[in-house]
Amino acid sequence: MTLLFDDTKKLEKALGEEAAGVLIGILEKQEEDSRRDIATKQDLREAELRLTAEMLRMKNDLTVRMGALLAATVAVIAALKFFG
Repeated sequence: MTLLFDDTKKLEKALGEEAAGVLIGILEKQEEDSRRDIATKQDLREAELRLTAEMLRMKNDLTVRMGALLAATVAVIAALKFFG
């Protein structure tokens, strides 16, 4: 929110030069703070890439666990057949 010259002059006329200057400073600081909180396309792309990588890692982890579970199940069945 950048104040236009006309807006600045209106504030100075209504509030006085010193009070208008203080108010304008507060508004500009608020604008700077809010701009830091806005995500850019680059921020969103980086978040997407991190989430995609994390999902792939989780998928691989799940695949390994399912393979281990399957191997253990086969081993139990084989042991039951052998000793049963």
